[in-house]
Amino acid sequence: MAKFKSVFPLLLFVILLSACGDQYDGDFSYEIQDFTFTNQDEEDVSKNNLDGKFWIADFIFTNCTTVCPPMTANMATLQDQLNEAGLQDDVQLVSFSVDPDRDSPEALKEYVEARGGTFENWDLLTGYDFETIKEFSIKSFKSAVEQLPDSDQIMHGTSFFVVTPEGNAIKSYDGRDAGNMEKIVEDIQDMM
Repeated sequence: MAKFKSVFPLLLFVILLSACGDQYDGDFSYEIQDFTFTNQDEEDVSKNNLDGKFWIADFIFTNCTTVCPPMTANMATLQDQLNEAGLQDDVQLVSFSVDPDRDSPEALKEYVEARGGTFENWDLLTGYDFETIKEFSIKSFKSAVEQLPDSDQIMHGTSFFVVTPEGNAIKSYDGRDAGNMEKIVEDIQDMM
């Protein structure tokens, strides 16, 4: 009985700690670093602006000749599906440019408009240097960003990340696969 009395407070403490954890069922939990970057309308967007709502993040650049055009088209499809599900006010889309030297706010805006996207709930971010976004991507999303040698192309991840209202990335989906867009909407609906 004496052993039980000494173990009980420890067990209660562990149970209380587990109750304070992330309330969402995810595959991982990466805390997103604070940021303040410039969007397509030349407005500052910070992590604090996104607090309290789910957001979907990806990394793109407008000079990309491989994965970014389909990823951006898929994000526009996701935007449509979120709107159809009535989630446009609850879920923000955020695309970070990995080529900020070339991706001006105007260039990002034109790039997304050409692929069917709108800007009611989608921010395209730039206004930093390459090293800043490289470090941010690695620290916040565990996703590498590298300038390819002797090329104007940049290697970056192709994931769409679900970020919770508390600012933790908890799930990722292949952003090149159009079939994942419906799954993202369903998973967010299940978390709300």
